[in-house]
Amino acid sequence: MSEIAVIAYLIGFAIVAGATFAFMWKMTTASLEALNKPIKRSRVPAPHPEMEGVKYGEELLVFPRRKEEEELD
Repeated sequence: MSEIAVIAYLIGFAIVAGATFAFMWKMTTASLEALNKPIKRSRVPAPHPEMEGVKYGEELLVFPRRKEEEELD
């Protein structure tokens, strides 16, 4: 009985080791293929919905916020 258990253990170990190596190899090749592809430049969404039409470098009209003490006077 112990010989059968040892053989079953070795067969199971070989299957797990083979599957681990195959998975590692596939993930390595997939990572290298992904690095060789050109980078796709996607349009970055506006940080705020009101900023959708604003282009980079365009001047905006800004109102400074008053302190509450000045508003009470």
